[in-house]
Amino acid sequence: MRLKTLTRMAGERSEQSIVSEYLGQNPQLAQWVDTFRGYCESNKQWFARREFILRNMEAFPTVEQGVSNSSLDRLLSLSMVWANHVFLGCSYPAAIMDKIKEMGEGIVVQDPPVHKTTKELLGKGKRSATTQGDADSCLKRAKCGPNELDSRPAGRTSARPVSQKSGPTPQAPAEHQPFFNRLYKAVAWKLVSAGGFGPNLDHFEILRSCVESCKQTLTCVFVPLKDITGLPAGRTQKEGHVCEIRCQTVYMGTGYGRDESAAKAMASKEALKVFQGRKVTVKICRRRYKGKDVEDLMLLDEQPRSQGFPPALSYPFQDEQLEDGSL
Repeated sequence: MRLKTLTRMAGERSEQSIVSEYLGQNPQLAQWVDTFRGYCESNKQWFARREFILRNMEAFPTVEQGVSNSSLDRLLSLSMVWANHVFLGCSYPAAIMDKIKEMGEGIVVQDPPVHKTTKELLGKGKRSATTQGDADSCLKRAKCGPNELDSRPAGRTSARPVSQKSGPTPQAPAEHQPFFNRLYKAVAWKLVSAGGFGPNLDHFEILRSCVESCKQTLTCVFVPLKDITGLPAGRTQKEGHVCEIRCQTVYMGTGYGRDESAAKAMASKEALKVFQGRKVTVKICRRRYKGKDVEDLMLLDEQPRSQGFPPALSYPFQDEQLEDGSL
């Protein structure tokens, strides 16, 4: 019997007692679900997110215990988005907020931190009228959870204008630097435990788990290689995909591959290379985006660069209206 069914039958019993009893009856499930706990999550945070996961598993029928698939990735992503909002006050597009409000209905968090929109999320309300397609689209553009990443083909844009401004604020590097200092330490320890940086590692999993342990999430954008102009010399093939990875709007790496999975793996490897020096630094640098020069937030090491940066596949600093152009 699913957890959501049990809670409907439980009457006045506390949610945590129901969850504990349910997991006590399903020890293998309990052990599997606990593998999703973030390194820095407190008991209070994890128990709430765990309940979110268990309550909504039946809405993802292809989720199988012990099996990693896209449905599980999506559920975990939504659970992290929900927890980030409830406990950290993070804001997301309206369609995402409506979706996680619906999915989190009935979950009681004792003495949650008070943020501007937390009470609205935890309170009961009407179900969102947003269509599933709209919510899916917005989720892919939001900062996602542990595994679910932005797989929206950025090259497939509509004819409507897209927003863009001159770039991040001058204070942005200093604002982001403390997080990446923490991430640097997390990556260093992770690589030590893995035997050091090398070609045979699961680079994406290492990067994802370290970012998640620091209470943040990765964003990936995929674009077919044939849709990109201004690639480095020698990159003449037109088959395959390009992946760009960001965290907290800061660019971390770009990778090329025969498919999205391979491109993501290569982008993660390139991102991890930055952490091999003595420190990492967030800087504002100029690069190309949609055929124009823009200022972007970049994560850099101390090594001098012999080449320019690859063209940006996304640009999270949006304000003024510009007509869409080529990449």
